[in-house]
Amino acid sequence: MKKILLACSAGMSTSLLVTKMEQHVAAIGEDVKIWAVGQDKAKTEMANADVVLIGPQMSFLKGELQQAADQYGIKVDVIDMMAYGMADGKKAYEQALSLIG
Repeated sequence: MKKILLACSAGMSTSLLVTKMEQHVAAIGEDVKIWAVGQDKAKTEMANADVVLIGPQMSFLKGELQQAADQYGIKVDVIDMMAYGMADGKKAYEQALSLIG
């Protein structure tokens, strides 16, 4: 099972994207856990994830979060701006998959 963590300032703006990603995953029949947290919980929650996607408003934290993620051997990236703005679950899921490898 793949595990995808989304993080944003309060964990609320990524909640809609999580829903859209879950709908896409259900449609293609994949077994994936996707959840969202606020930036204050991102470092502790990443221990349970295969990849971390952060909201564009948190892009300034990417380096710091990647440093924390290195101990788990996972990648951190900023959610594609168009996917984020359009709540494009398919595009965000594909971004996460490309980072998991």
